[in-house]
Amino acid sequence: MELSQEELNERVEILRRFRTLLEQQRGKFQEYLNVLEKQQDSISSENPESLIAHTELEQQVVKNIANLQKVILPMSRMYKSVYNTAENMPEEQTKSIEKLQSELNDLQSKVLKQNEINRDLLRIHIDNIRTQIQNFKNPYKNARSVYAQKQPVASLVEINA
Repeated sequence: MELSQEELNERVEILRRFRTLLEQQRGKFQEYLNVLEKQQDSISSENPESLIAHTELEQQVVKNIANLQKVILPMSRMYKSVYNTAENMPEEQTKSIEKLQSELNDLQSKVLKQNEINRDLLRIHIDNIRTQIQNFKNPYKNARSVYAQKQPVASLVEINA
């Protein structure tokens, strides 16, 4: 089966677009990994403001990755259907896509590992705070209120003119 030049150009364009999307996703994963590493520093330094900022940024990056993934999945299916039927596809294009996919898998595993480290650190930090709260001694726990004690009240008032 011989491909026409138009079909070949169309398939090459699909590969280019797919590669561009994979590069964007790689950038987002790298950004996410950087955020997680900075978040780990915030957890270790017990900086709640910075931790909140990193968490908000993390949510935005994850949302961007999810949106990008919605486009990549159909493009991946299209690429696989073209790749399976194409005989004359440029080898450099297919190798670069395979390399990008491999890099994405590596980045994804790093992100998941860093995410697990951060969760463990947060869990330890929360447990420490709970322990501190439980060990906190209230000095007024068994004391009666000053206002609840019986105080002598005057029954006569002397008025001098």
